[in-house]
Amino acid sequence: MRRFFGKVRVRAAAGASLVVAVALVAAGTALLLVLKSNLVGQADLQAENAAREVATQIATGKPYEKLDLPDGDDLPVVVLAEDGRVLAAGDDVRAVDGKAVTERHPPTARQPDGAGSGDDDDDREIKPGEVDDEARHSGGTATVGHRTADYRFATVEAKDTQGDKAVVRAGAPLAAEREAVGSVRTAMLIGLPCLLLVVAGVTWLVTRRALRPVEGIRREMAAITASTDLSRRVPEPGSRDEIDRLARTTNETLGALQESVERQRRFVADASHELRSPIASLRTQLEVGVAHPELLDAEGAVEDAVRLQNLAADLLLLARLDAGERPADTRIDLAALVREEVSQRVGDRIAVEVGELAGVEVAGSRSQLGRVLGNLLDNAQRHAAGAVRAGVVRDGRWAVLRVEDDGPGVPPEERERIFERFVRLDDARSRDDGGAGLGLAIARDVAERHGGTLTVRDGSVFALRLPAA
Repeated sequence: MRRFFGKVRVRAAAGASLVVAVALVAAGTALLLVLKSNLVGQADLQAENAAREVATQIATGKPYEKLDLPDGDDLPVVVLAEDGRVLAAGDDVRAVDGKAVTERHPPTARQPDGAGSGDDDDDREIKPGEVDDEARHSGGTATVGHRTADYRFATVEAKDTQGDKAVVRAGAPLAAEREAVGSVRTAMLIGLPCLLLVVAGVTWLVTRRALRPVEGIRREMAAITASTDLSRRVPEPGSRDEIDRLARTTNETLGALQESVERQRRFVADASHELRSPIASLRTQLEVGVAHPELLDAEGAVEDAVRLQNLAADLLLLARLDAGERPADTRIDLAALVREEVSQRVGDRIAVEVGELAGVEVAGSRSQLGRVLGNLLDNAQRHAAGAVRAGVVRDGRWAVLRVEDDGPGVPPEERERIFERFVRLDDARSRDDGGAGLGLAIARDVAERHGGTLTVRDGSVFALRLPAA
């Protein structure tokens, strides 16, 4: 069991670490993408601002050779004509996207009728002295001095006061973006394993603490199994969680098991005691008959044998009921059952009167319900002064079988005890006059198996309530 709990802790720690790792990887990836997107956006904005500043100077008519260009190392700028000639470039800018920009060509004289304007039908129409509102962004490389690096470029078009179009391309370095992304990635690669170790350790400790009461329950259950002492109980942590409910349920189960075992022991002891009397009596009569045949009491021997047979049948039925045997699902007319049972009791000491017999059917075992009725009638005849009555009525969705007698009745404090096994209120009376104390116990067990109840009220009125079919 300890090995099992160890595996549980390992699985819990591994599972928590895996979940956290997946979540952190997903969150880290998203963070890197967002960070990279924001830094690239900032570079685009920086490059566009630089391009528009130069384009604005061109639109105001400032000569190309006098343009105020940003520092080439931070913001490389190149101004191109429509035919690709380099009109101006920042200091130390040697190449953009692998194309040399070292040669500067001043603009040529305008040709009449706009022949040199380079305007195509597909180009956006920009008037002289204006800057295009749209800017194009792209990635590329630039060589400034002797160093080549990656940049984000913004391209803006403008027309000078003469109507000549110029294309301004300005770049913003990506070194800061890459450095920031690299730093975050490195921090994540270092911090993720450390965080997973912390999560695994905390999960291990929390799981160990949470399972500690379960280990106490396991040890106590093992001790109970070894000692067979069902009076012991497992410790209840009192934490009002699942483990506390498990402990309470375990104790309830142990209590029910203890009660069942004690009941079984009492049942075996009482059954042995009840069987001893008829067996001893029968043996004595047979021994007397062997030694003195003329003294053999054959009728008494037969009565003892019948009592022994009935007791064995009762014990067998109780064993079947305790085993959880389900009754048959047969529709039974209780009125017909009463009439049949009463018709077989013609020679009894006290005749059974038939009261109201409502036509109502129930579902169940005919033999078991007949046994209940027989036991109730036997009990009533045994205690009645001179009258026994049986009847059937309907009470809503219930069928009620009533058996009553005019005897002294059952004291209120004993009305539940009489349904216990081997219980006789008058222990001094002869067993020949009474039963073994199993009839009412069998009757209540059968009633409960059929979804009903058996109670006694008003002294000597027994009511069997069963759901009507």
